Amino acid sequence: MNHHISRNLFFLTLILFLTACSSNEIYRSDYKTCNYKASGDCFKNALQVHAPGEKDEYRLGFIEYDDQGQLRDRKQMDAVLEEYQRLAASDDVLLITFVHGWHHSAQPEDKNILSFRKMLTEVSKMEGTGSEQQGRKKRKVIGLYIGWRGDSISVPYVNDLTFWDRKNTAHDVGQQGVTEVLLKLEEIVNVKIGIEEENPPPMTSRLVVIGHSFGGAVVYTSLQKVIADRFIDSRRGKTFQDDAKGFGDLVVLMNPAFEALRFASLYDLSQEGCRGYFNTQLPKLVILTSEADYATKYAFSAGRFFSTLFESHVTLDRHYCNKPGKNGIQAMQINEGEADRNTVGHFKPYLTHRLNATTDKNVRKDDFQIKQLQTNWAEHTNDTTMDFAGSQLESLKRTNPLNPYLNIKVDKELINDHNDIWRPQIIAFIRDLIVIATTPVSNAK
Repeated sequence: MNHHISRNLFFLTLILFLTACSSNEIYRSDYKTCNYKASGDCFKNALQVHAPGEKDEYRLGFIEYDDQGQLRDRKQMDAVLEEYQRLAASDDVLLITFVHGWHHSAQPEDKNILSFRKMLTEVSKMEGTGSEQQGRKKRKVIGLYIGWRGDSISVPYVNDLTFWDRKNTAHDVGQQGVTEVLLKLEEIVNVKIGIEEENPPPMTSRLVVIGHSFGGAVVYTSLQKVIADRFIDSRRGKTFQDDAKGFGDLVVLMNPAFEALRFASLYDLSQEGCRGYFNTQLPKLVILTSEADYATKYAFSAGRFFSTLFESHVTLDRHYCNKPGKNGIQAMQINEGEADRNTVGHFKPYLTHRLNATTDKNVRKDDFQIKQLQTNWAEHTNDTTMDFAGSQLESLKRTNPLNPYLNIKVDKELINDHNDIWRPQIIAFIRDLIVIATTPVSNAK
């Protein structure tokens, strides 16, 4: 009797486990372009267009990966990238990529997809205003949503136990597959230059990559070496010093879930010799972490405590900068163990800025010049703040002005927890960062 009860319990547990597993199939299996008008449209379409011909027009594509970092279907990637390359060959584009994090996927009606649509709408409207002010043709706004299995178990609360399983998967996705797509996207924004080699027009196509949570880990893992290589290329000591380059035009990581120690080499590069930056230097890597993100502040560090228990760590002699040149070098020590146990946004020595909430929503007048955002960026210093719509960026005076790598602690009134990344003030801040990083300089009036 006991044997039968045990066997039945085993099979019941197995059935519950299997039914609790989140979907491991492709969501976007139709590769024809679909006209998206309202929530519920284009459930299976990997290519969508919203409001064609209107001021908020944008396109949205989907590319999906499995747990091993392999494409769900290479035909899906080919269909999306071929369409985007066709668009970029005939029109200048503003290509924005979003990689979701924990508890999300490419499933229709996922909240991250709906929020990403709102951001694309805002960017499209701003691009329309900017193009009119600069007397240029509006760039086509095209979005790409990179999906992977942000949950391995679909049961609420129980899926919170998948934190470390999904962390490992995020790094696998970044290492094994996403780099290919991101590099191909960079090729797409450059396609017109290759076509018109004899007399190329001003380059106005731009690429922005955004990652949230473990999606931030996906992005950073896939691009860390690329970003470091391009920063080294810009340093003095060859035959020139140039603005520091990054990947594409801007990478934004929101509440990213990876260790501060992974950021150490980029931080040290940007602080080396307390290098000064030209006033033409634009932001290249921006990390935003809420002071109220307890998932990355407490759960992450607790888990890393046990997983690093038998690893060896030392104290590193490093420095930060409070002004350009050797006289700006300020000695500091890095506890390697603390950097390995805490996320990049909760490791105080690597923080460079704070984003504060403001009561003034900074509603812009109709005659506001979009180009002014770049001017404000070029003129801000460690002793001045920069105002955005509902927020204010403040330097912590731990790096030189215009350092292209910003590690920002965010007021809890702006981002209240790990997933609360889509408030209007944050969308406005990222929208303006995109404007700063992607507004064409050569066409400006």
